Amino acid sequence: MRILLVMPHSREKIKFPQLMYPALALQQVAGITPKNHSVKIIDERYERLNFNEECDIVGIYCLTYHANRVYQIADEFRRRGVTVVLGGDHPSALPEEAKQHADAVVIGEAEETWPQLLDDFRNNRLKPFYRQNKPIDPRLIPPARREAGSNRPFIAGIEASRGCPVGCEFCAVSNRPHGRLFRPRPIENVIDEIKSIKQKFLYFYNPTSTANPGYTKALFKEMIGLNKRFTCFGNVDVLAKDEELLRLASEAGCMFWNVGFESISQETIKHMGKRTNVVEKYVKVVKKIHDYNMKILGNFIFGFDTDKPDVFDNTLERAYELNLDLAQFAILTPFPGTPLFERLEREGRILTRDWSRYTEADVVFQPKHISPEELIEGTMRCIKEFYYATNIFRRLLINKSISIIATLKMKYLDYNIYFKRKGLSKADYKIYLKNKRNI
Repeated sequence: MRILLVMPHSREKIKFPQLMYPALALQQVAGITPKNHSVKIIDERYERLNFNEECDIVGIYCLTYHANRVYQIADEFRRRGVTVVLGGDHPSALPEEAKQHADAVVIGEAEETWPQLLDDFRNNRLKPFYRQNKPIDPRLIPPARREAGSNRPFIAGIEASRGCPVGCEFCAVSNRPHGRLFRPRPIENVIDEIKSIKQKFLYFYNPTSTANPGYTKALFKEMIGLNKRFTCFGNVDVLAKDEELLRLASEAGCMFWNVGFESISQETIKHMGKRTNVVEKYVKVVKKIHDYNMKILGNFIFGFDTDKPDVFDNTLERAYELNLDLAQFAILTPFPGTPLFERLEREGRILTRDWSRYTEADVVFQPKHISPEELIEGTMRCIKEFYYATNIFRRLLINKSISIIATLKMKYLDYNIYFKRKGLSKADYKIYLKNKRNI
């Protein structure tokens, strides 16, 4: 059987797509596909999709912000008589919607359902929905099949664990099926996969590497000497106190910790349900990470119900005071399947179901204390000011360990990948400012 797996783009032009993170989910689907089938991955961010590609079945990965493109691809393949399967967070949250554009929908994890689906398809008994009712045993998570795609990015993805027990109201990851159950893969499996990866730079897709510090320490110990460099996610509560974890991370090759500060208001933190964050510990987290010669990317979100018009200036000032190496500023986005989406829908505050706008760079709901215009303008202003050339070089002087290449690359990523990939480009923003309308 000839299987085509597709990662869609959200915009037709992406400069330097090799800097994009790889489509690990599809590489894992390829990894669980029985060896008697041929598998090819097409990632539209790197290459053009050919609808004349000879295949028996097409599987398309779907997140909310590129659902519209996914449906276009699916409809075209079905028009040509090809069987289409959709999976990912968006179809898992809205399976009935996805089914309008597919022959079958995979809901939740695919390690058990995908092989069953292929067997059903081969025997002409394909079902409309395949739902994973119990959490996948992490021992069943296969190594990614990276050679299935013709274009491989500069950075390789790796997954050591699944699940985040925190359960923030807005988080699409922890609120997916079984998303709050922390499940670590056997360390030997992870190490074997890392050793098989040719790229030097790794991106850990685990939603958090601090849910079980003991496991992560054991993993980092085994990574020492593998000559890899990597980025991973961590939470404030553990990073503020566990120096052994930080030491081992540094020795294993960690370059960046990606930390979701989300807000500088403890009241806001409480309302979103991120119990791991204590605002008073933010300074300690940054200092300790720097003490072990690693960098920190701090993430902030604007648009919570407790946010007022002064939240942008206050957050930007705090980001400077924290001495962050890099920062990302995003707009709160209520993804389907999250408690946030359900609450805002009940309150009548969802402004649109145009999924192409669910980018974390556009406003799709009615904020409580600020206007949609203020939310977009304030977020964009924070990004522009944080990445002014003078501010970049000021950080370079303060944090001498951070490389110019890493800093400038993140500036590029913020504007040309983060905003273009997720739906709002600099050109869009200029049009918005000129016309004073909500994009």
